[in-house]
Formats: sequence, C-alpha cells, structure tokens
Amino acid sequence: MPTLPTNIIYTGVAGTGKTHRLLQIAQQYTDYLPHIDSEHLLMQLLQERSWREVICLVFLERQIQGQDLIKVPELIEHEFFWAKAAQNERDKHLGSTAWSVLQMHSPVESKTVSIDNRAGQAYFDKSDSGAWYLLPDIASLSVLKQQLQEYQQACADTTSTALYQQRYSMVSFHQAYGYEEFVEGIRPVVSANKPSQVSYDIQDGAFLKLCQRALRDPEQRYAILIDEINRANVSRVFGELLSLIEPDKRLGLPNAMTVNLAYSGRAFGVPANVDIYATMNTQDHSLAPLDMALRRRFRFIDCPPQPALLSIIQVPDTTKSGADEIDLSKILSGINTRVIQTLGSDAQLGHAFLWSVTTLEQLQSALIEQIIPQLVQAADGQLTILQYILNDEQQPTSAQFIQDHHSLLETSDTSLRQQSPMNQNAFLGQSMSLSSYTINAELIARSGEFAKPFVYQRLY
Repeated sequence: MPTLPTNIIYTGVAGTGKTHRLLQIAQQYTDYLPHIDSEHLLMQLLQERSWREVICLVFLERQIQGQDLIKVPELIEHEFFWAKAAQNERDKHLGSTAWSVLQMHSPVESKTVSIDNRAGQAYFDKSDSGAWYLLPDIASLSVLKQQLQEYQQACADTTSTALYQQRYSMVSFHQAYGYEEFVEGIRPVVSANKPSQVSYDIQDGAFLKLCQRALRDPEQRYAILIDEINRANVSRVFGELLSLIEPDKRLGLPNAMTVNLAYSGRAFGVPANVDIYATMNTQDHSLAPLDMALRRRFRFIDCPPQPALLSIIQVPDTTKSGADEIDLSKILSGINTRVIQTLGSDAQLGHAFLWSVTTLEQLQSALIEQIIPQLVQAADGQLTILQYILNDEQQPTSAQFIQDHHSLLETSDTSLRQQSPMNQNAFLGQSMSLSSYTINAELIARSGEFAKPFVYQRLY
C-alpha cells in the first residue's frame, strides 16, 4: 500500500494480465469485516448501488443459475430489487423504475427499444419476446461479478469473513466515456415519487465521488482503477483535473492546486490519499500519443507476456506406452519470437491466450478461434508472414496451419466436391473470400496430422 500519491499505468499487449492486476490491487483497497447475518450481507452488497448496478446484479445472479432472459415482473420480484427498494423506502412504481433503467441503458442500435434519452454506456437489450438480457463482454462488470461471488460464498458459509468495504472505484473507459461520467455533468434523474418524470441535474461522476469519500476519511487510502485508459479521449475525460492529479499538486502537499469545476463551479482539488491505477493496450497504435500526454503524470509499468506461467500438456501416445508433451510456454515463446522479427513487439501474444489450456483439444480451439485470427489481424492477412510465424514455410500443404486459399481452390476443387457436406462446410466456413488464406480443414476437424503432438511442437 503506497504512502504517497501514486499514479501508475500498466502497459502491454492483449492478454498479459493487466486487468487481473487491477483486480489484485482492488483487494489492497478492500476492508474485510466480521461476519454478520445474510440480511446484513445483502444490505452491504447493495449499499450505495445505483438501480442500474442492482439490475446488473440480478442478471449476473440469474446467469449463474443458467437463465439469461428476464422479464420485468420477474426482475422486480427478485430479492436484490426488493432489498434496494426497502433501502430507498420505496414500495410503489417499482415496475416503472425497472423499465426506465433498462431502456435508458439500452444500445442506440437496439431494434426493440425506442427511447430518446440514453446513457453513455449500454448494458441491457430486449429480445423479440419482450424479455431483457445483459449485453455480453462488459469489462466494467468484472468487479461486480467478483463481489456477487463473495456475497454468495458469505451466505453459504456462516464462518465467512467476506463482508467488505471497498475503498476504490473501478471504471472502464470507452469511446463514448466523457467528463460527465468521470468528473461531473448534467444527467437525467428519475423522480422517486413519479418514476415516469425525468429531470436533469448536475451529478458527480465516479472520480469525484471517490475523492469526496477520501476527503472524509484522510487516514485511509483510496484508489480509482481505470481499465483501458487509452480507449477514451483522456484530455476530455479528466478536463481541468489533468493537472490536479500530479502527485505534488494534491491537497495538503506543497504545490497543492484547486480549480473551479466546469459545470458546478465548485472549487476542487484531488486529495493526497487517492491513488490512480490504469491499464493501456499498446497494440492500439491509433491511440499511441496518449502515452506522451500522460508520461509526466504517470509511472508506466510494462506487462510483458509470461510464457513461464503456462503448463505442459500430456497427450497419450497410442503407439507406445506413456505420453508426448506439448510445452505451451515454448509454443508462445516461439510464436512471439517470430512475431517480433516480422511485426514488432507490439504484435506479440499475451500468455492469457493459452492460460486455461490443459488439453490438446483446448489448444486446437485456442489456435482456431483466438490465436490465428489475432495473428491474421496483426499481419493484415499477409500469407507469407503468417506462414513464417506458424513455421509453415517448409511444410507440405497438408501439414500447414495456414494454407494458400486461392491455390487450394484451384487444385482441390474436385476433391472438395467428394468430401462429405460436413467437411465442406467446415472448409468453406474458414475460407476468406477477400483474403489469401484459409485455416487447414484438418486442424478444424482435429484430424490427420493435427491429431498428433509433433505438429504443435513445430511451433517451438
């Protein structure tokens, strides 16, 4: 735990555990308290949660049970929803509140929701059947998922000490994220007495709320955790606070500064007990100038791929007793060595691409669905580079991970027609009509040479 103001950005290519580091840092800013009964645990889970966060928790809890679609009557009957209503001393118009939140946080391109006033970040959408669902791959929900899991574990174990008080706030920057969400801005407010009535008011953003908590609790350290800081226009998001976050300009320090906020006009300074941690994907070259803009205000810590963290797969050998080994760390190191030689270090693969791989089948899936598409994008589909990276150059066509699409169509038209419809679909499904490559059909089928370990050892 730092004793002085800390500003750190973790940089690296995709899949190097940058977001995981933020989650580990979050634990340092979490106080675990003695266990109390389940009702108090629920109140603690929902404390200071917005209606949007409560509804997200309902969807996340139902997803654990295998249910993705929820209709509004089911939503308002959920214990999380009722508990939040009780906290707010509400017992009427709960359906209107649910509808308002769901619609406000729906995507602009939704085909089933029509509303003029939408929030900057979409979380929910409605199916044709009228049931709602949580949009996939929302990075900002990772902390909420973790806290839901801890709550469920605490309820299941009467000796648990999982009750917590967090001294951090985690946000995920995106292209639509702005000053209004981070510092302060004019945003819609739903009337508690008349949910259908919407007014507008100046509201504090995530960073301002955290700073106010830190000011009231100067003996403790607080942290703002920013995932993908280079996805937003940082100068616009921070606004006049960009100078205030410098460690020597914090409140209470010799060069302390205050400014008048853009909307409210209030005098504001950043407390000295607030730390800022962020992640940055260095593969996004279009946003590279961000590094120079923040260099004076942040320490940059590189997060390189760590092949040594990967496991060794044991593949049974049917021709002899024992098993062959596929060393995932050597696969990642070999691929990255050739990637650096051809595309540069910013195109490397992170260890997360192979982190959960423990079987040959999982390795095959990772290559087909993640690694090869990532390499294709990095190489802009250039066949020569792809075949060099995958050590395909000196191999017969049948043993190549990536094959020349056009030559295959010319030489294999007759044999393709003789294949079963299933194999034809697999082959054609991976063919790129506008590209010069296709993924080997036998790799997709997990057959032929690609059922043998030595093919993957060739990637070392």
